[in-house]
Amino acid sequence: MPPEVCPNCGAEVPPGARACPECGADEETGWSEKAYADNLGLPDEQFDYGEFVNEEFGAGRKKPHGISRFWWTLALLLVVLLLLALLSGIVYF
Repeated sequence: MPPEVCPNCGAEVPPGARACPECGADEETGWSEKAYADNLGLPDEQFDYGEFVNEEFGAGRKKPHGISRFWWTLALLLVVLLLLALLSGIVYF
């Protein structure tokens, strides 16, 4: 028996339909419990949370670095150049 709403695409399924009229899902591809659970993106039973954390975040937590000295120096240099241009009358605001 088909569901009232397709679990694969969310379209309404008419009573007695063999497949979804929108996406074509049927008992093998989207209406069965297993097919529906596969589309949820849940981790399988063999999922190792510790391994996942290690792969995603590395063994130790790295301390974030701020803005590097290069960018601070560049910003300061641009401010000095702008002030010099204003004082010399090259740039008018």
